Amino acid sequence: MDLWDLLEYAAWGASALFGLFIVMDWIRTDSRYSEEVLTSSREGELEALTEEQHRG
Repeated sequence: MDLWDLLEYAAWGASALFGLFIVMDWIRTDSRYSEEVLTSSREGELEALTEEQHRG
């Protein structure tokens, strides 16, 4: 087994860990916040207000 094989296995392992972290974060976020909060667009509303003030 050469260095490239070891690096390949390490990359697959890191990919699996990142994937697990993403799924855990998704579940944690989904359990903490309601669907209404997650799909709201407060940032968009703030940007629209800022643009109106600059135009006015």
